[in-house]
Amino acid sequence: MKRLFTSITLLVALGLIFSVACSSEAEVIVEEKIVEVEKEVIKEVEVASSPGKLVIYSGRKESLVGPIIEQFKAASGIEVEVKYGSTGEIAATLLEEGKNSPADVFFAQDPGGLGAIANAGMFTKLSTEILGLAPDWAQSPDGLWVGISGRARTLVYSTADLDAADMPETLQGLTDPKWKGKIGWAPTNGSFQAMVTAMRVMWGEEETKTWLQAIKDNEAQVYPKNTPQVAAAADGEILVGLVNHYYLHRFLSEEGDEFGARNHHLAGGGPGSLVMVAGGGILSTGKNQDNAEKFFNFMLSTVAQQYFAGQTYEYPLVEGVKTNRILTPMEEINKPDIDMAQLEDLAGTQAMLRDLGILE
Repeated sequence: MKRLFTSITLLVALGLIFSVACSSEAEVIVEEKIVEVEKEVIKEVEVASSPGKLVIYSGRKESLVGPIIEQFKAASGIEVEVKYGSTGEIAATLLEEGKNSPADVFFAQDPGGLGAIANAGMFTKLSTEILGLAPDWAQSPDGLWVGISGRARTLVYSTADLDAADMPETLQGLTDPKWKGKIGWAPTNGSFQAMVTAMRVMWGEEETKTWLQAIKDNEAQVYPKNTPQVAAAADGEILVGLVNHYYLHRFLSEEGDEFGARNHHLAGGGPGSLVMVAGGGILSTGKNQDNAEKFFNFMLSTVAQQYFAGQTYEYPLVEGVKTNRILTPMEEINKPDIDMAQLEDLAGTQAMLRDLGILE
């Protein structure tokens, strides 16, 4: 009886506990924990784009312009490809290639080559910024090309045989029989042809033909270019050569003042005292127009102009850049007042030279 009571008591106690547990709401304790998370910031780094490339067709020799083109490459980072040749050859190549030409820039020795490309409608107009860097006389009137440096026509003479007082006043003086067999010229040279073009402008067709025939009859010695004429004058092979001014100064820089030739600027002026420009234009079909403009801005910068004055003995065209002290100042040369654009008819000059049997 006692064991039965105990069992009933235990069951009642368990029931009460179960009832309380079921009827009471469970208390939930939520612990908040703040965790600091380091925020990852993604920065956009601007990657410099490639400066691109530039294709130059150069009618100027690599020995003259190669170093300054290398300076442009170094300063700009632009990849530059250069095709070298004579101005006439390069102009002919451009005309043949037409709109398929890979060239961006034509860098020419003289206005004749530039005129051939301008007249073919292959240049785009240069910016006013570029044109404003060069004097008006040294650029095309329609802004299609611009001069970069100046080069004067002159007579080089043998100092062993002649004094400056023996030299003629004008080119017409060379038709005198006393010069027979003693004159040098380079009829295939672009600068010579530019001078003949100036004769045609200033003298007319007939007087120019008469002069050319007279020099031919005076048995002028034919040379392929200017440099060998200067050497021939120093050696006494000829007495006088028709050249550009700066070739002599290269010899003087290498051989010193004992070199046996000097320049003579014609006192009477005329085509024989012509100051031409070497210059260039941008091809309208070029794929790198912006880089082409950078090239011209550089070539007309103080750095490049000082290079032409100091290293190639040419006349700088940009205001404020001094002429090399060993050169005759341009203002002292009795140069003709002629627009460079008037020298563009290279084809007409070449036709005249062929008609006279001076060119093949």
